Amino acid sequence: MNKVGIIGDLINNAYGRARNAWKAKDLEKYQALAISQTEQGSDYLDVNLDSTRNLNVKLEEIIAFLPDLIPALQEVSSLPLCFDHPSLAFHQAAIEVYDFKKSPPPLINSIAASRQELNEIVALAGQYKASVLAIVSEKVTASGGAPCESPEESYETAQYFVDLLRSKANLKNNQIFLDPGLPPVGADTQGLVNMGLDTIKLIRADKDLEGVHISVGLSNFAWGTPKNIRASMERAYLSVAGELGLDYSISNPEHNPQPLAMDDPLVIGLKDALNLARPLEGETILESGFRQTTAILNLVKDDDDDF
Repeated sequence: MNKVGIIGDLINNAYGRARNAWKAKDLEKYQALAISQTEQGSDYLDVNLDSTRNLNVKLEEIIAFLPDLIPALQEVSSLPLCFDHPSLAFHQAAIEVYDFKKSPPPLINSIAASRQELNEIVALAGQYKASVLAIVSEKVTASGGAPCESPEESYETAQYFVDLLRSKANLKNNQIFLDPGLPPVGADTQGLVNMGLDTIKLIRADKDLEGVHISVGLSNFAWGTPKNIRASMERAYLSVAGELGLDYSISNPEHNPQPLAMDDPLVIGLKDALNLARPLEGETILESGFRQTTAILNLVKDDDDDF
């Protein structure tokens, strides 16, 4: 099994250390997070300063802090940064203070069909030759974006964004990251995990898309399962998706987000659960989806855990 690249996600207010750093605007704490993730083998450092359910952050506050934060991170790590926000203003402020002599070009995370400033963000990427991550679980419609309802729709969205980034930003395939989406597997009654996996297969079968990267936000996958097994569940997903062509994840590098062996019982159990989510003749996706969630709960259940 090949190594899966890591976009280290600890600079994110969902984590207590990052929240503490944000509240104090403590650059040394942010630098410590950058150093530790670099040492843990990350390939990019994700920078996400947005609000969470535990913390309300205004965009104006974020933009005002970026001219201090970005240089501080580049001072202690030569890894490229991943600018994680839907706002054009965020990306403009971050990239303007980014030192391209200290690090490879950054990754703009993300563009999507529903982004109001989509064309402007694409133009910004082209101006600075930055890599771009595109959300392909949301299709382009006349009124904006809407959730994809099939792997084929996600694949068509992938084709659309690759063509857009190549033609409008002059990016190469290896500068493009595609995110097929990844929901919590224990609550996935709509077959969305399988839809993402099927999308990966379709993308990897297309010679015109050869060289693009495929990445997911890994930390949500095992949400709702016992804490002591979440990291292993994430790694089991990487085994299944990595076999199909996933090559990056936005994840916690402290959890060693690399695939488990394909004969690991957790990988086998996950594959079996996902197969149960495939509707039989005459079934709805909801009916088969509940089979998947039941199998996942049985797979991760510990006698000491209270579900």
